[in-house]
Amino acid sequence: MITMYDTKTQELRWNATYNDYSAPLYDDQTYEYKFSHFASSGDGLVVTVDRGSGEVLWMKRFGSPVAAFYLWNQDSLRRAPHLTVATETLRYLTFNAHNTNAHTVRWSYHLNQDQHSTKTQLVPTLFVGKMDSHLYASTSLVHQGVAIVPRGLILARIEGPITEEVTVSGRGECGMTHLTDVKYPPGSTESLQNHWLLIGHHEVPPLAHTTMMREFPEFLQRSGDVIPPRLAPYRPAPFPVTGAGGSGSAPVPPDTVTSDPVTLLVLTLLLGAWLAILFSHTQRVQKLLSSHQSATSHQMANQNAAQYLDTPPTSSSSSQSERTGPTPASQLLPSENTGPAHSQATSQSTGEVTVGKISFNPSEVLGHGTEGTFVFKGRFDGRKVAVKRILPECVEFAEREVQLLRESDEHPNVIRYFCTERDRQFTYIAIELCAATLQQYVEDPGCLYSYLNPIRLLEQTMSGLTHLHSLNIVHRDLKPCNILLSCGGVLGRVRALISDFGLCKKLPPDRHSYSLSSGLTGTQGWIAPELLSHTHTTRPTCAVDIFSAGCVFYYVVSRGMHPFGDALRRQGNILSGVYTLDHFMEDLHEDVIGRDLIEKMINSDPEPRPPAYTILKHPFFWSPDKQLQFFQDVSDRIEKEAADSEIVVRLETAGRGVVRTNWRMHISSPLQADLRKFRTYKGNSVRDLLRAMRNKKHHYHELPPEVQSALGEVPEGFVSYFTSRFPRLLLHTHTALSVCARERLFHPYY
Repeated sequence: MITMYDTKTQELRWNATYNDYSAPLYDDQTYEYKFSHFASSGDGLVVTVDRGSGEVLWMKRFGSPVAAFYLWNQDSLRRAPHLTVATETLRYLTFNAHNTNAHTVRWSYHLNQDQHSTKTQLVPTLFVGKMDSHLYASTSLVHQGVAIVPRGLILARIEGPITEEVTVSGRGECGMTHLTDVKYPPGSTESLQNHWLLIGHHEVPPLAHTTMMREFPEFLQRSGDVIPPRLAPYRPAPFPVTGAGGSGSAPVPPDTVTSDPVTLLVLTLLLGAWLAILFSHTQRVQKLLSSHQSATSHQMANQNAAQYLDTPPTSSSSSQSERTGPTPASQLLPSENTGPAHSQATSQSTGEVTVGKISFNPSEVLGHGTEGTFVFKGRFDGRKVAVKRILPECVEFAEREVQLLRESDEHPNVIRYFCTERDRQFTYIAIELCAATLQQYVEDPGCLYSYLNPIRLLEQTMSGLTHLHSLNIVHRDLKPCNILLSCGGVLGRVRALISDFGLCKKLPPDRHSYSLSSGLTGTQGWIAPELLSHTHTTRPTCAVDIFSAGCVFYYVVSRGMHPFGDALRRQGNILSGVYTLDHFMEDLHEDVIGRDLIEKMINSDPEPRPPAYTILKHPFFWSPDKQLQFFQDVSDRIEKEAADSEIVVRLETAGRGVVRTNWRMHISSPLQADLRKFRTYKGNSVRDLLRAMRNKKHHYHELPPEVQSALGEVPEGFVSYFTSRFPRLLLHTHTALSVCARERLFHPYY
């Protein structure tokens, strides 16, 4: 993006966005490229010749201007050199060669010869062309004989009669119109007389000496996401100053005056003297303010000491100063206008800005977002908070965000909202202060919270998302940097919090989908495919958040990987539904469970994606204690079932891969010997494996010491003993028993 910014008026003049394929130039010396490409500047005629022999290899007319040539080299494109010449020159060089044979035409202009020593000398020009929708300009070489428009050409006019209300009476010149279809916006051009634009080759314009900035000014912000707001003209407030002297403002000289170096030097000296006077005056005012604050604080301390005799005066003064803060300058000095609708922002001597009940230091930046939004570390009513500063252009979004925060912040896994304040420039939102983002937790090895269990953080995130969906709120921008980790607090408990409600959508009570009339929302690489594809006929629903959450899940468990690849190919893979979950292994219980859940969440079709409340009950989040309880409940439920019942049939279907042909062969010898003492178990039966687990759990304390040592402690070691040997057992059993989901016994699991 190119942005033209006026530093004097601090206005954004214009900006333009263009796309260009960033391909490196083909290394001619390394790869010995043997071809030369010539393209005409008008009709897109391309001729390729052999560099050594000058033989024409091929030619083709593309019908549009040729901007660049690219070669496929291994895994990327490289830009090949080419020469743009006039159409007449290209035809002259091609068809007026010494040999006129169509298949073996020899090139009359050899590239390896010096241009000035050849008979055909090429001259650089500027070619102006016209397509169906717009004009374009490019450099072009021409040979002797091609017409070139000289600089500053004014078309000759013939004499003729003077017609009333037609001929311009001022200088006797006729009003001219362009011969092109270019339409100029009203007020953007001067008089169109003598302003001609000719299609064809022009002399190369002279070098323009510009007065544009050579480097970015230091006093402007360097963030690419923020455009500095337009500032009101500076109007110093009248200060009560004793003694003689007048106050004035430095005049801004016109541009014609600043061109004279002597005048510019004098003006610079005057401006420096004026700034020195202003600086000394400001110092006196600050001393006056500090003395007044000191007197006020002593007076407040004496009053507090008189009222509370048991409180030392020093601590009372300190507490009062902390509570009220320094007296703002607006209370001591006259102000030009104070509006009752907004809080008055006051800047304290320490650099802290106070707006109503919110205070923050602009130097303590926590982060920034889109549309010029900044987040600072601040305080609200004595509490540490994060202060979100929003530009006036985004007030509607801020009000909507505040409304959604008020509705949803009662949940422990949703960011908490405190207060909103406004001044003449910005809107400030005080929200809960957090310690880190989920992205920092994953990517930063030195993160203070790297010890946290990732599964618990994802469970808390999904709990917050379930709360939002229950309120018919679609987040629409779920990604790792929008999931925050709270400060530990008194108990040291860290929670995952969903934040950034700027793109949230509140659905009406009777509807479960929304339209895309307001445009595409979200962050590239985390957007659901139904928002990008035109083949989906259904309207987006809360399932867009489930897709984004699935990408976040894999990002966390894989420590930074994305299921749809790197950032360059990510969005394209999302559209085509191509993903890879290489982090998951086939023979690990946790990976089998995780793959099953994430594959359901990132399904290209939004219909099969599970809702948020169902995801919370997936075995992915189960503790070892809950897993063991589930195995026991299943075994109790199917104990009296017939072998041909629906539940048993579903459980034994595809059970060979679950028990690894014969589960008795994969358990330890002490446990095998103990199982043979009491009853016979079928090694190829899933039901018998669950029955053996249940019986050993019930009689765990009656088992021999060597068997207890092999099984491990209950429940962690006991469950891990079986799930490590049979990684598909839990997922297979959970899927088979889904037919019993409505039964009260299985409500905690489905």
